[in-house]
Amino acid sequence: MTNRKKRLINLSILIPIIILAVVSYFTIESAESLFLRNNNYAGRQLLWYVIGFGVIIGVMIFKNKSIMKLSWPIYGVCILLLILLLLFGPVINDTQRWFVIPYVGSFQPSEFMKISLILTLATMITNFREKINNPSVLEEFIFLLKVGAVVFVPSFLTLLQPDTGVIMIYIIITFIMLFISGIRYRWFLVGLGVVAGAIIFMLTIYFTNTDLFISIFGTDFFLRVDRLLDWQGGVGFQLENSMVAIGSGGFTGAGHNATPIFFPEPHTDFIFAVFASNYGFLGSILLIGLLLYLNIRIIILGMKSSNPVNKYLISGFVAMLMYQQLQNIGMTFGLMPITGITLPFISYGGSSLISYMIVVGIILNISNEEQREKMI
Repeated sequence: MTNRKKRLINLSILIPIIILAVVSYFTIESAESLFLRNNNYAGRQLLWYVIGFGVIIGVMIFKNKSIMKLSWPIYGVCILLLILLLLFGPVINDTQRWFVIPYVGSFQPSEFMKISLILTLATMITNFREKINNPSVLEEFIFLLKVGAVVFVPSFLTLLQPDTGVIMIYIIITFIMLFISGIRYRWFLVGLGVVAGAIIFMLTIYFTNTDLFISIFGTDFFLRVDRLLDWQGGVGFQLENSMVAIGSGGFTGAGHNATPIFFPEPHTDFIFAVFASNYGFLGSILLIGLLLYLNIRIIILGMKSSNPVNKYLISGFVAMLMYQQLQNIGMTFGLMPITGITLPFISYGGSSLISYMIVVGIILNISNEEQREKMI
């Protein structure tokens, strides 16, 4: 009986999370000691990790079947929170992304909206596949319209905050999950064409008529597009200082608490620059290798799963995690635009960390299901 219980814990997923918790604590401590004195972000991150591991246990006790039955109510609650945020949320740095809870900190509903969207889409795709074995083009089109409506609502509410980085995550999650679902490839060409057309239309107005762009999309959105385009020329205070900090680390790094230059948001958006300056090229490769190992283990679990809904869930989780990893690390080098997306499991943030730990709990549940089937 003891051996059976041990097999139900997938250590190849749990151990990397524990290592990432240690990396997160010391990197945030480094950023805090240099730039954010007397804020105790590292201590609070450690507390969030303790709570997060409790969340994992709670999710594993609750089981995925129970969670999936609540996918639509969870989606509704997340939509309501996004609406309430726009109505009552404080304006911080010209955005409305967080509720401020006294003595606790900030709460970001969009972090949980990402998880809710994955659960809801997995439910929709599973129900569609179970009802219609070989759908016609019209039936797929109607299904995609429903998916589009489910994705549009949180995307529109998130745009009003505004938070374009999270909207990109919504879109990527949707594309990957639909791709895994096996719908006709023509729909992806249509979708990419629509997205490309919208971007070309927007950028045409942006470059040719600034006043018209501001009148249509607003000043806030204009400034965010302007910020996104800064990365192309490798300009901007954040980017320049981030690249200097990374370059200063050399092969082995300058050591703990040895980031030589200031840049905004070192404990969140630019946490990788702090890590690279402290632990150098070698440490950075090891960290990226650890993230890749975790991603691969989750992908392998999804590929081996015999349950379609598990494949859809894992495809959404992997799409979310990998995009955020590529985006966050890439923007510190100037390879990707600066969008304010944090590095999963490393950057400071209670809402984001708890949402990721919910994901880990669901993934461990999937692993449990697969191992139980092998025992039968």
